[in-house]
Amino acid sequence: MRTFVVGDIHGGLKALVQVLERAKVNPGDTLVFMGDYVDGWSESAGVISFLIDFAAAHHCIFLRGNHEELALDYFNGKTKNTMWLQHGGKSTVASYQGISSEVMTQHLNFINNLENYYIDAENRCFLHAGFSHQKGPQHEFYPHLVYWDRTLWEMVCGIDPNLSQEAITYPKRLRLFSEIYIGHTPVTRIGKTTPTRFANVWNVDTGAAFKGALSIMDVDSKQYWQSDPVYTLYPNEKGRN
Repeated sequence: MRTFVVGDIHGGLKALVQVLERAKVNPGDTLVFMGDYVDGWSESAGVISFLIDFAAAHHCIFLRGNHEELALDYFNGKTKNTMWLQHGGKSTVASYQGISSEVMTQHLNFINNLENYYIDAENRCFLHAGFSHQKGPQHEFYPHLVYWDRTLWEMVCGIDPNLSQEAITYPKRLRLFSEIYIGHTPVTRIGKTTPTRFANVWNVDTGAAFKGALSIMDVDSKQYWQSDPVYTLYPNEKGRN
């Protein structure tokens, strides 16, 4: 039995199917999905439907991404966020054209029940973006920050790799967990194309919304599998490019 972490999908259903097949995922495996299932490629609604069906036969933990919050606000009529529409939201709205009210209710329930973070038995923390509280994500004063925060990733990208964990200047929040897994900020922004680690933080967002691939990684062995670059699977679309 393995534990997998799956990066940001952003409507790329074809890529999701590819990586699950390439990793040879079994029903006994645990899969932690890092959020941002929607906004980007044309199959956001299809991704949610697939995940709901997939969870019926697999042990899944579904984390909340910032794009789920934005989509939920839109569909609940709280906002007509034009910036969100320009950053992947239009494709999500289009993917729901013609969807029945029954399916729409099912999808909204799925989004409402997403987890903000997950801590496993090995003291590994999984969350979409990051956290700033020195006692961990469960102590954040503003819980939504765990799927918006970029300071954790920015910090570890700049940390001295020779700095001892015992040093007085070593960031306290990194000591809380054996490992931390995030998405949210594509590693392609720093010239990487595969899941990337700094300190004890792994970032598995490999830019599927843009020109990168979707990644799935075995958190024990650190073996990973990737889809084809997602834009090649949707040649007539722009994604979030």
